[in-house]
Amino acid sequence: MKSKVTLSLLSIAAVLLIACSISVMEYARMSSYVSDLVAEDISSINTARKLASLTNAYNLDILAVVGDEHSVSLPDFNEDAFMACSDTLRASTLSQSISSLTDSLLYAYSAYMLTSLELQNVLVSDFIDTRAWYFERLQPRFNLLNARIEKLTAAIYKDLQANSETFESGFYRSIIPGIVAVGVGILLVLLLLFFVTSYYVRPVYKMVASMEAYLSLDKKYTTTFEGDDQLRQLNDGIRALADENQELRRRISALKKTSERNEPEDRQ
Repeated sequence: MKSKVTLSLLSIAAVLLIACSISVMEYARMSSYVSDLVAEDISSINTARKLASLTNAYNLDILAVVGDEHSVSLPDFNEDAFMACSDTLRASTLSQSISSLTDSLLYAYSAYMLTSLELQNVLVSDFIDTRAWYFERLQPRFNLLNARIEKLTAAIYKDLQANSETFESGFYRSIIPGIVAVGVGILLVLLLLFFVTSYYVRPVYKMVASMEAYLSLDKKYTTTFEGDDQLRQLNDGIRALADENQELRRRISALKKTSERNEPEDRQ
């Protein structure tokens, strides 16, 4: 009896432990993988913003020079920082489309920088209107460069959203084994309850009913069980004691009747 109940409980515990271990391992694997992708997306977004900041600052410096008729010095542009950011984006493990957008960004950057190098000749020329050069030649190329940066940033945001959705779906997928384990555990508990009720609780009630009938109505204790567990041993012991007690009560009753018949004869 003890071994059966213990084995049943250990089976339930084993199922729950295995399922929970699978859930934890799956969630840890998915979390680590997607977290790396999300971290790279965030880093790429910051890099794209740095590119936009560098080009905007440089373009504003050029505009300031164009607006100042007496200025003949060229603004400085941190090309090393810009190329370092571009190389970082190209070396990332993000989607192929982001790498392609980075290449197109570099093409737009090259066109913009080549046009911006005309500034020195424009400033010293008496035949070129600096404002017209800026708004007709340089500004369109800057707008194209800025549009490429925004498109690249939008693509990275889209990749970040996809990775977030992957993480969410992976989370739900990782808890499926846990849900299944809970369902199986509940089923096993119900089966264990049915087993205990059928094979132990009901027999105990039958034993109690037979014992009450034996004590109150002097009926023979007739409950029997199949099997070789402790419950059958207990029932056999109770039945043996009840039979012996009933036989003893009959003998005592017979002795009382014999004694009562002998008393009148002795008086005579």
